Formats: sequence, structure tokens, C-alpha cells
Amino acid sequence: MINNIKTVFSIKDLENLSGIKAHTIRIWEKRYNILEPMRTDTNIRLYNLQNLQKLLNITLLHEYGYKISKIATYPEDRIPQLVREITSKKNSQNYAITSFKMAMMNFDQELFFNTFDWLISEKNFKEVFKDNFLPLLKELGLLWQSETITPANEHFMSHLIKQKILIYTESLQILKPTRTDRIFVLSLPLNEIHQIGLLYLQYEILSHGYKTIYLGESMPIENLQDLTRHFENITFVSFMTVQPDRMVINQYVKSMGQKLLLNNNEIWLMGNMVEHIDQSVLPERIRIFESMDETIEQI
Repeated sequence: MINNIKTVFSIKDLENLSGIKAHTIRIWEKRYNILEPMRTDTNIRLYNLQNLQKLLNITLLHEYGYKISKIATYPEDRIPQLVREITSKKNSQNYAITSFKMAMMNFDQELFFNTFDWLISEKNFKEVFKDNFLPLLKELGLLWQSETITPANEHFMSHLIKQKILIYTESLQILKPTRTDRIFVLSLPLNEIHQIGLLYLQYEILSHGYKTIYLGESMPIENLQDLTRHFENITFVSFMTVQPDRMVINQYVKSMGQKLLLNNNEIWLMGNMVEHIDQSVLPERIRIFESMDETIEQI
């Protein structure tokens, strides 16, 4: 059920979702009649979900070498049939991203699960996350910023991805840790709610044999301090996507160091906001990572 959240799109929305320039879409419409947009009273093009799905399918075929002039001659049902034939070869990352986008726009859980099951039959979960979920999440951020998708679309897809991470995480949490020299405590700063990166990092840490304690979003430093009374050799891990504010982040990190760097504890920080941290004054045991891959290499 679409729920009437966003079912009508501008040509700019189609450009953002498909990667095909609006000028090119207009040419394809005029020359090949591949889409039939609705028109406002002022002659502005508007598109429905069926137009969007058709364009995404055409884009995929075009990427695989099909000429637009040829695609335009196909009956309506031939285009999705060709897409299915291509994807049956199990080698189309672009198709997976396209399917996830359509699942998001249609709030279609079944399509999400079917696409994921297809991917996981060919790859392990780490590969699916790196090859498919990460590019998708980056694209969703841009689509949200450009108002191509609504918060409802973004939250729907983010929740399903979190759900998959948690399922695979649980399969590791039931195993006894094989490495006991450190314990990892994962949390987000106060007012920070973007958890997917941190959730996935927990999965990676567990896969390396360590014990983790996941505390989640919006965690005050004082609450993290409680852990220092129960455990030694803690690595505190935090993602700073939008918080703390750049005006206070250096004071925040200084406070973390003063309150958490007891014994052999460490602090690992990553996320968009870490670029505003003055690394020249950081204690040795506070480490800044510029990427997920860089962090995983240090586990």
C-alpha cells in the first residue's frame, strides 16, 4: 500500500533517483515516447510511481548496452522481463540498488526481503553491506537532502537495514568471545540518533571475537563513565554524524578523555563531525578514523 506519502514526482526527482539527466529524460520522451508524464495547468511535467519504475528499468537496460531506440519499440511487459533475465545472472549490483529504491518508494517489505535474499545467496553479509547497503545509504542521504524522498521513505529503508544488521549480529552475540584483552563499548553522543554505522561496526567487532556492549543513541558521557567501574581495557567507540555541534566538539572530546581514559582505555571516534576536531591536542589514546574500512582494519 502506497499510503499517499509521495506518489508524484518532478523531472528533477526522476533525475535524482535514476541518475539520468532531466534534459536526457525530456529527449527520450520527445523522441521515443518512453514516458507519458502528467501536466499541470502551467505545463510542468509530473510523474507517477509507474513512470519511475519504468525509467529505472530502462536505465538498467541502457547500462547493459541496450539502445534507447530499441527499448522504445518493446511492449510494456517486455522491459521488466528483460530486467529479470539480466538479474537472473546474479551479477547486477545496480539492479539490487534499483530494487531497494523501488521497495522504499512503494513501502514494499516483500521486495526488500526478496532482493536481500537474492544477494545473500551470492555473498556474505559483510559484502552485502559494503557493496549494496553502504552505497544505498549514501544515496538515500542525498535524496533526502534534495527532498526527492520523504523522511518516511528514508526511515522505512533504514529500519529494514537495521533489522538485517541486528539479525546477523545476534548470531555472533550468542558465541563466547575468543579475544578477552579488550571490550568495546559502542554509543552515540547526546542528541545523535544515526545508528546504522555503529550497529554495523558492532557486527564487525563481534566477528573479530571481541565482547561488545551496545548502548545506542544519545548517551551522556557521565553514563559511559559507569562502565569504567565494571570493566578494564575498554575501547569506547562513537559515531559523530551530526553531533556534537562543531562549536563545542573539541570541548566534548576533551571531556570524554578526562572522564573515560582511565587505565588502558581508548576512545575511537568517526563520522562527519570528526573533521572539526583539533587533532593536534588529542591524547594518544583518542583515535580519529576517516572511514569505516580504516576502523575495521584496527580491530
